[in-house]
Amino acid sequence: MLWRSIAVMAVVLGLIGAVLPIMPTVPFLLVAAWAGGKGWPVIEQKLLAHPKYGPQILEWRRYGVVRRKPKVIAIVMMSGSAIMLSFSIAPLWVKFTVIGIMATVAVWLMTRPEHAPGKSE
Repeated sequence: MLWRSIAVMAVVLGLIGAVLPIMPTVPFLLVAAWAGGKGWPVIEQKLLAHPKYGPQILEWRRYGVVRRKPKVIAIVMMSGSAIMLSFSIAPLWVKFTVIGIMATVAVWLMTRPEHAPGKSE
């Protein structure tokens, strides 16, 4: 039941991300496919068979691929968030911690391949 709940929640967040430009879709669908694989194989198979998102999930699973457009969007959004946070009234330690985490994630994202081996965009 836990895996199904996680899968459903991730699918819902992914659907929200599909219509809101400030929220991602694919990361939530990756979580949904992962949780579905553990406790709800039917949802996992539906996600893997999806014409738009299925290939991205499979590329992530097989090769750790993050396509360029989502990569750029994530880094731009994190940069904007870091700028807004730096002007906020949050304590200095919170600003440094959160901005440090976002910078770490941005560097990690930049190191991910953008396409599967032998496949160009």
